[in-house]
Amino acid sequence: MTKKKSFEESLKELETIVAKLESGELILEQSLEQFEIGTKLYKECKSQLSIAEKKIALLNDSLKEEDL
Repeated sequence: MTKKKSFEESLKELETIVAKLESGELILEQSLEQFEIGTKLYKECKSQLSIAEKKIALLNDSLKEEDL
């Protein structure tokens, strides 16, 4: 079983993939493979950000309740 990557690790890997794709040096097959990996990393980053946003919203709500 592979260890889940941190948001920062996934983002760094995604940035590397984007740079490779933008370089234009990959052959089509490599580009498709990197694009597929990048898509998975993007979804993982988006999911992790969504979880973080929900936690922040809950914490903000709890602060508002304490102020009442």
